[in-house]
Amino acid sequence: MRLGTRWESGDEAPAAVPATLREQIRQVDRIIDTDPRPKWTLTWLEGRPVAELETGVVVSLDAEGRAVVGQIDDDTF
Repeated sequence: MRLGTRWESGDEAPAAVPATLREQIRQVDRIIDTDPRPKWTLTWLEGRPVAELETGVVVSLDAEGRAVVGQIDDDTF
């Protein structure tokens, strides 16, 4: 079992966040312009990491293990 974690957008992602997701999360954080800043939640779905921002943005891994960004209401998620 793997536990998730939460952190505020713009802060350094906790060590529990896999390196494969970090750059995409940083790119999303760069365009966030709200106050207060939304929070990220890291969870694990079928063994794969999923980082979801309170705004509905999701960073996850595709079938080849590459980080992808989408919206929670996309058919992708």
